[in-house]
Amino acid sequence: MKIAIYGQYYQNSTEPIIKDIFKFFNSNNVEMVIEENFLKMLYEKQLVKKEYKTFPANTALDNSFEMLISIGGDGTILRAAAFVRNSGVPLLGINAGRLGFLAKVQKENIDILLQYVIDQNYTTSERTLLGLTAEPKNEAFEELNFAMNEVTVSRKDTTSMITVETYLNNEYLNSYWADGLIISTPTGSTGYSLSCGGPILTPDVKSLVITPIAPHNLTARPLVIPDDTEITLRVTGREDQYLVSLDSRISSVKNESILKIKKTDYKIKMVEIPGETFLKTLRNKLLWGEDKRN
Repeated sequence: MKIAIYGQYYQNSTEPIIKDIFKFFNSNNVEMVIEENFLKMLYEKQLVKKEYKTFPANTALDNSFEMLISIGGDGTILRAAAFVRNSGVPLLGINAGRLGFLAKVQKENIDILLQYVIDQNYTTSERTLLGLTAEPKNEAFEELNFAMNEVTVSRKDTTSMITVETYLNNEYLNSYWADGLIISTPTGSTGYSLSCGGPILTPDVKSLVITPIAPHNLTARPLVIPDDTEITLRVTGREDQYLVSLDSRISSVKNESILKIKKTDYKIKMVEIPGETFLKTLRNKLLWGEDKRN
């Protein structure tokens, strides 16, 4: 079995997790290939001493890998998706943070849940991605032009709101006067969109959410649309530029640029460990606290 490893390092939360993962996989003769920058950090912190194969940063994995394991939180998984892209390699997150909807393996149960990986006792769920094209072209989004959570446009270098002219399948919808606009996938519905009043979607729903950020008109509410809709945005404001983010990747874009957003023709596969479901996460971490059933 060949597994790719990527992660972030936080001394108090990830150090014991990293040690447990490497100990477990080494004892089970699993071949680990480590993202080069992550492995360099592990050597510097003296968390590992053994030599390992590496894969370069900013590159896509091939289908020789059983899966990619991400160590950190949901933000780490979003960055790890850049290594998966359209390869079809499943992605498994090990949660070192407080709240995670994507990172399914909790640090308290690492050995038990990683045994499912060894036994191949898991399923995968496919997650919709959003692709972005800009006119004129923006080099920042030429190679990695997809988002797993959301595409967001927002104001830059000003306290003034921006106007986001929005079209669905070339039909005019609205001109949002707001701090910005979020186009969210079902996966991203529990992220930034939720904090701005958007609805929660289960991961398998074939929908997208348009959520305004602090709109001037309080009747501008989040809107759920079919996921095969092409969304066109044109932003204007007092400043010459505004910000566009694809998950954690951010770039400045000139006013009057045309942004087209639609789902990609490929999806990211997320590893689903038995017993660690989306609804369980929803119950325990967001809405109603721990499961109270006897």
